[in-house]
Amino acid sequence: MAMSSTSMAQVRPWEHNLISVGSIQPPPRTDENALFTRDKYDPVQLSVDDYRKLQSDGFVKIEALIPHEDVQEMSLHMDRVIQGAETAKGFPAIDPSMPEAERVERFSRVHNAHRVHPLHERFLLHPRILDVLEQLDGPDVLALQSMAFFKQPGHPGQGYHQDSYYIPTLPNTLIAAWVAISEATEENGCLWFRVGSQFEPLYPQTENEFTHQSRTLEGVFDNYTASNEDTSVNQLTAVADRYPEVACPASSGDVIFFHGNILHRSHANRSTRPRRAFAGHYCDARSFVPWNMGKEWDGMSEGRPANQHHILGRGDSHLPFATPTFGTPCAALEERASRVAGAQVEMPMVEGGQIVMGSLRVVD
Repeated sequence: MAMSSTSMAQVRPWEHNLISVGSIQPPPRTDENALFTRDKYDPVQLSVDDYRKLQSDGFVKIEALIPHEDVQEMSLHMDRVIQGAETAKGFPAIDPSMPEAERVERFSRVHNAHRVHPLHERFLLHPRILDVLEQLDGPDVLALQSMAFFKQPGHPGQGYHQDSYYIPTLPNTLIAAWVAISEATEENGCLWFRVGSQFEPLYPQTENEFTHQSRTLEGVFDNYTASNEDTSVNQLTAVADRYPEVACPASSGDVIFFHGNILHRSHANRSTRPRRAFAGHYCDARSFVPWNMGKEWDGMSEGRPANQHHILGRGDSHLPFATPTFGTPCAALEERASRVAGAQVEMPMVEGGQIVMGSLRVVD
């Protein structure tokens, strides 16, 4: 369905001050982040209960995952950006003499600054986030997108949506890591999840070619109102209402991991304090990724993926991948050991009425 500029503004009211730097030519490659290695941090060990919670509820909060000093560095950086004391390619020009209200209004969220700013790249590839992703989503982790949320007092929220609607991966292995930079409360606009809705299919736009086969299911509709805060307009409200809704407040340093298909939203910031967060999106590095931050890529017209534009965080892949611009240590910069494919697996078999163990073999 074609939409007018007026209706688009109604669907995504938060986009009036959305900044996306994904299409900006990245700066020259450096080793600025080379010292931020895994051994600087204690490794993360999750439990089976953590894994089960992600599967059953669609999200899991890992408390105090990011050290205070790292969170504080990002918070101070965001202060300096709003003050006009720090900038990067694609950021709006800020004159420090501007009234504060005018300066903060220019920033709601910044997409994909990891391509132009070393701190954002470090957060996207933070070893403790990657530790968790390895255990929740598999050993091969591709880092796709970064988002920095400033969410000033009075800024709107975002209505029901599924992240996989915006970032397709085939098969769908998308997972988000949402880092609380400041405290996130119900008053200042924390995340709300519809528990269990991760089992829903993706509700796509008809024009979206990369939506698996969910659009052929009876009951799946042409969804053109995702993220609209008005529940009477947002078509996903009827789907969301099948599931209980819970708020997920978070303290600074907590990280919320959630599936790409779970229905979630946030409300406007009704407090006097900003609600700041950093979010990264990731997938299994062996998924085909037909997405490059909304921009074309080499091979797009031939049906090739855009994986070569996204950074290999952990593990390995048979598909291409990018290396970090600012030298943040990750698998893309490491020598990767080959994995043995087709290893034989012991399986129980019946011989002479008795169960014995035998190897699984491929027979010509």
